[in-house]
Amino acid sequence: MDIKQKVGSRINQLRLEKKISITNLAWDANIDPSYLQETIRGERNISIIKLSQVCTQLEISLHDFFVDPLFQ
Repeated sequence: MDIKQKVGSRINQLRLEKKISITNLAWDANIDPSYLQETIRGERNISIIKLSQVCTQLEISLHDFFVDPLFQ
């Protein structure tokens, strides 16, 4: 699994835990839903700024986002 897939998987994991739809998460994070869908599928390289916006909506810090066994 490459880094784009890991990031996408982690976003999806946290999104499912919070029971937030992809569309609602995208709108709340001020990004396009198709961009987020492609990121979750590991097809797009998300910028750190957009990832920060997603993390804010998921109520997790960037540090805690990456402190996960998926990234070790």
